[in-house]
This record gives sequence, C-alpha cells and structure tokens, in this order.
Amino acid sequence: MKANILIVDDEANTLASLARAFRLAGHEATVCDNAARALELARSQPFDLILSDVVMPRRDGLALLEDLKAAGVAAPVVMMSGQAHIEMAVRATRLGALDFLEKPLSTEKLLVTVENAYKLTRLEHENRDLLRRVGKHNMIWTGETMRRVIAQIDRVAASEARVCIYGETGTGKELVARTLHEKSARATGPFVTLNCAAVPAELIESELFGHEKGSFTGATQRHTGKFEQAHRGTLFLDEIGDMPQAMQAKLLRVLEEGEVERIGSGKPTTVDVRVVVATHRDLGQLVETGNFRRDLYHRILVFPMELPPLRKRIEDIPALVQYFVQQISAQNGWKPAPFTEEAIAALALYAWPGNIREMRNVVERLLLLADGGVDAEAVRMVLPAASSQARTLPVSHESVQGTLSERALAFERAVVLGELDAQHKNITRTAKALGLERSHLYKKCQQLGIDLQSLPERE
Repeated sequence: MKANILIVDDEANTLASLARAFRLAGHEATVCDNAARALELARSQPFDLILSDVVMPRRDGLALLEDLKAAGVAAPVVMMSGQAHIEMAVRATRLGALDFLEKPLSTEKLLVTVENAYKLTRLEHENRDLLRRVGKHNMIWTGETMRRVIAQIDRVAASEARVCIYGETGTGKELVARTLHEKSARATGPFVTLNCAAVPAELIESELFGHEKGSFTGATQRHTGKFEQAHRGTLFLDEIGDMPQAMQAKLLRVLEEGEVERIGSGKPTTVDVRVVVATHRDLGQLVETGNFRRDLYHRILVFPMELPPLRKRIEDIPALVQYFVQQISAQNGWKPAPFTEEAIAALALYAWPGNIREMRNVVERLLLLADGGVDAEAVRMVLPAASSQARTLPVSHESVQGTLSERALAFERAVVLGELDAQHKNITRTAKALGLERSHLYKKCQQLGIDLQSLPERE
C-alpha cells in the first residue's frame, strides 16, 4: 500500500518530521504551510489523505475542511492540533473529518490512521464504480419507447456534452439526469440540483454562484454556490425555462468561461462542472417570443432528449406497479399486496396527467387501503376521475381475457387502433402521437395483427 498524502501545517519542523516519517514508510508526501495553497493542491490532484493542523494564521484548518468539502474534494481529512479540546474535535467531526489527532503525534498512530484512510478511500471508489455500472436510481421500463431513451442515455453519458431533457411534470427528468451522472466519468463527484422555478429571482444568483459574508443585507456568513458545490461533478438545473433573463446572461458567461464569482468577492473561481438542464416548456418558442436567450439556448441544447409521458408508454405500467409495490412495502415494513390483472388494466386506462410521480402516489394510496390485494374496484375508488380522463379505446378491459401479457397486448392494440382512428389513418401523425418512429409503428402493427395496407393513408 502506497498512499499519496497532503500535509498542511504552518510549522516547518512539523512538516519536515511528518513528511520524513511517511516517506520512510513508503508513502508519498506533499507539504504545504497555508490553507489557500492546500485547497489549490487538493483541487488539482488526487490525494488519499489530507492531514491538516487546526490552528494556523489567516485561515485555520476547520475553515480549510469546509472549503475542501464545498469544493467536492473526496479525500478523507484528518485534523491535528496541540491545543485540542472536545468542542474543537466535535466540530471537526461534524464538518466531515475522518479523525482528530492530538499533538505530539506518534509515528505508529499516524501510520494506522493512513492505513484506515486508504482502506476507506478504496472502499468508496469501489462503491462509486459499482454505482456507475448499475446505477443507484432505477429506471423501470419494458417497452420500445423507453428503450430508445435508455439507448440515448448510454450514448451521451460517457461524453461531456450538455444535455437538455424535455418532459412533462412527473416524467422523471431528474432521475434521467442522475442516471447520466452515475454512468459518466464524473460518477465519483457530486450531483447537485437546483430548481430554477423554486428560487426567487433575487436569490438565484446567490444560489448558483454563492456570496461572501456581508455582501448584502442578511448575508451573515459565506455561502458556497451550486457551481462550486458541483466541482468535478454534475449540476442539474431543473426548469431552466423559468430562469430570469438577467440570470440567463450570467449563466451563459459561466458556461463559456468555466468561472464563477461569488457575490461580493471580486475574484473568479474556476469550476469543472458538467451542466444538465431540464424543462417542461418549449425553449424554442420561448426564444422566438424573446423570453429565453438564443445564445444560451444553443449553449445548453447540445443533446436534446425527450421523455415520453406515461400515457405513451402504457406497456411499462405493469413493471412500474410491481416496482413501486416492492419499494413502498419495503420502506413501510408491509407485506407486498398483489395487484390483480384487472387492477393493472384499470390503471392502464387512466390518462396519468401527473405521470410517474402521480402513479407512485396512487400505488401507495392503494396499498394503504388494500385488504390482502388490490382489484379493479379499488382502483376506480381511488381514481374516481379515471373514467373521464381515460383514453377512448375500441375495447374495454372487461372484454379482454387471458394472461397479463396477453391482456397488455390487447390494450396496446386498442391504443394503436384508437390513435390511428383519431389521426384519420395518417401514419406519420399516428407515429408521432405515440412517440414512435414511423418504421417502428409498422413493425408494431405487424406484431399486433393490424393490417395497415387496408387502411387508406392521407398525408
């Protein structure tokens, strides 16, 4: 085991003796006598351990610890002090220190600390690598519509391209952004989110870029902005279409130059951040009406990705229900209640204006009310509006017989036929309405036994 260690202390003798001890034990040691330089070093190269004194001139070790965590430095930090007391140790631990050592330091204790830190770092890296491969957040799908979305995610995740995710409320835009992060080379870095629509216009600059203490009324302490928090990771800006225009110009500058400036600082800070944005609005239309900057639009729209609403991926409903039943039951310590095939069919008839988010809430409500299982009647009681919001299908769920997969195919066939009828047999418009490519619609119709040749197409 050979560790790369950064030692921070304002005493030259301490730096020399610690560096010598570590090097004799076969480790690499870098020394630094102030917090500002230590932060620069930690951000520019990977260390297995950072060992820092607490009491130092200008900026102390606890402030350095805060800076390291805000900058997204993953290396474990061990604090040391010759003036240690309980309050100092407690504060250091709360700020994220791995350990707190009292001076004078014994070589044996130091080497044990290094070994523990090295094992912890290796374990965290293994966990992050695993997350990158399998993903912490599950995307549940079975149909062709979402297969294309997953293929897009796999293609773009490994790049540094900016992604703009379009989708209705509740379709899972943040989940897609997290999946992009977890499958990228930045998976070991932070994933930071900001909902642009949820932050008042006068506060969004401080949220994104941070501020210094005393920079404005109410700024009682320094605040690290989202861009700095996301250093070496991913920043997800949800509802980018609702960002104030004045802020759009400042965001554009950051994307172009890779630097942010805290309010009241006057000094730029370099950030390495991949930006992923999302919106439920038509950004192109906002550009045409003058409500969104055209130059920012072209900066963020490197790779657009559109998420289909749940009503256009009903083939995924059985798998989604099963997933939510297992998840919610595990969270609450319940025995999973089975959904009958008729209950699944009733759910498939609903229009789901709130999409996946609404479905999860409905499944949880059904489980709360379940007495051994969930049937179609229970679904109709929980979703009294389902009859008015349901899609008009050529067949009803009562008339469909067979296994769940057979019934799902029957409903899928009904949806396609219904859309063909609604689009007056226009294949191109039908494919677009169903979120399918024209060629796939032909294949789907063959699979479902729909003879398109007998349908007069008017385009």
